[in-house]
Amino acid sequence: MITIHGMTMSGNCWKPAQMLRLLGIPYHWIETDPNLGDTRTPEYLAMNPQGEVPVLVLDDGVVLTQSNAMLCHFAEGTTWLPKPGLARTRVMQWLFWEQYSHEPYIAVARNLITYRGQKQAQAERLRLCAERGNKALGVMQQRLAVAKFLVEGGPSVADLALFAYTHVADEGEFDLSLYPAVAAWVERMAAIPGITRLPRPDRVTSA
Repeated sequence: MITIHGMTMSGNCWKPAQMLRLLGIPYHWIETDPNLGDTRTPEYLAMNPQGEVPVLVLDDGVVLTQSNAMLCHFAEGTTWLPKPGLARTRVMQWLFWEQYSHEPYIAVARNLITYRGQKQAQAERLRLCAERGNKALGVMQQRLAVAKFLVEGGPSVADLALFAYTHVADEGEFDLSLYPAVAAWVERMAAIPGITRLPRPDRVTSA
């Protein structure tokens, strides 16, 4: 059986698990929390020297890293990934952009504020996250104001990748009411049969 080493509250770890659920593929989950040092053990680093989650182990023992690569691997041949051509290229544009211009700010702000309780200690870094995270949401707003999904033809892995952290952006103190097209897209994505949201923390730390 496929095994995912991941953190339940992580959007990046949500991605492959969500894709497998949509496809009806069973998997085994091993909770792995980077904040607790779980990704720094010799055994884990042997699988992924970068010490990051998620790590996915196929049933033949092959190890995959990078959440968006996992999305593409399992979406091949489904409606979630267009056939080779311009539409697929557009999907790749959004996937690369998500990891470079969206996740490093929205996900990091969420982790620092809600899960690590470092709002004051990381104030300067969080100012940068707020600036660039809001810029990213503005880019999404511009696209989604004229389209139901990020790429023509219906929801794709690009939408899954961006949904992962956008739908919990408020945990990083981003206000989606400022981006009504993005907020509407979040609800549209959440209404797709089989889509699940990330669990909410018991409390939000604002220290």
